[in-house]
Amino acid sequence: MTDAVVASLAVYPLKGARGIDVEHARVDIPGLSTGGVGDREWMAVDATGRFVSQREHPDLCLVGTAVRDAAVELDFPGAPPLSLPPDPSGSTREVVVWNSRIRGLDAGDAAAGWLSRALRADVRIVRFDPSDRRACHRDYAGDSGAHTRFADGYPILVIGQASLDELNRRLGERGIAPMPMRRFRPNLVVAGLEPHDEDHLDTIEVDGVVLRLVKPCTRCQVTPVDPETGHAGREPLATLAAYRQDERAGGVTFGMNAIVVEGAGRPLAVGGRARCAYRFD
Repeated sequence: MTDAVVASLAVYPLKGARGIDVEHARVDIPGLSTGGVGDREWMAVDATGRFVSQREHPDLCLVGTAVRDAAVELDFPGAPPLSLPPDPSGSTREVVVWNSRIRGLDAGDAAAGWLSRALRADVRIVRFDPSDRRACHRDYAGDSGAHTRFADGYPILVIGQASLDELNRRLGERGIAPMPMRRFRPNLVVAGLEPHDEDHLDTIEVDGVVLRLVKPCTRCQVTPVDPETGHAGREPLATLAAYRQDERAGGVTFGMNAIVVEGAGRPLAVGGRARCAYRFD
């Protein structure tokens, strides 16, 4: 067991769009929330209902998010702001996230038109249907009952600050500017660990909330997208591939996916003491 500290918290109301840095967040089984809005509670889909991300539409990273009065507000350069209602009145439709088929509540034609113009693609916006449940993979979550919304697979992504510091040290040796943490889209950043110690943690306990770290986060072509410009390059994947290739995970890993095992409904705060228990296997 070792002590660390919650260095930052972030919630991403619209999957693939910019997140919101927060000082406090509520912890629920499906993930963090702020102002009554859950992490990845909203999502863009194509004409077939399949989710779209920065993989296909890098400009999604330029869509800003805010939460006011339980409504999500979106902004995009050169466009008027858009407010997504807490309870969309549109139709319910089946949507797809990877291998999961779940229900989404359509936000309507005005919202679809706004984002379609921003991304220059035919997309719609849906909200996760709260009456549905999307279970996490039992190979990693076991019989915990863990479930999530529109996240790729797990409720909370954890990264150690020292892991980013180590990456930036290596980038610096190659004459490459440091990367910000937002490039990796974590929900929870922990300071006070050694680089990549999160790989070896079993649980993190903060103020009665217990998270179990269950699966490495395999990095894809979203990681090289510059969140300030939407332009994609080779880094940091090229540098990470030199020392973070994980054959068991099937790719380059950075950060750990976590599930909530105790303390659902409680708050997390930046600066909170994090008790980290290591896994020995």
